[in-house]
Amino acid sequence: MKEVGAYEAKTHIAALLDHVSRGESVKISRHGKAVAVMIPATEEKKTPVSEAIAKLKNLRKNASLGGLSLQSLIEEERK
Repeated sequence: MKEVGAYEAKTHIAALLDHVSRGESVKISRHGKAVAVMIPATEEKKTPVSEAIAKLKNLRKNASLGGLSLQSLIEEERK
């Protein structure tokens, strides 16, 4: 892991981003103490909308309020 001081990081941010984009990590320090690490971003796996909706429907179908209805809970709160 490459280590640079905060001033150098500020001055050479473009070059450091090139290193990180190639998969390297860069530790940034201030007065000899590590304060940050630049790491390559990972691609987030996006769930297809249809799959997310199916999961929500399944959750809703299997959810339990312990025998209470949503309407009874609303009415109880209004008292």
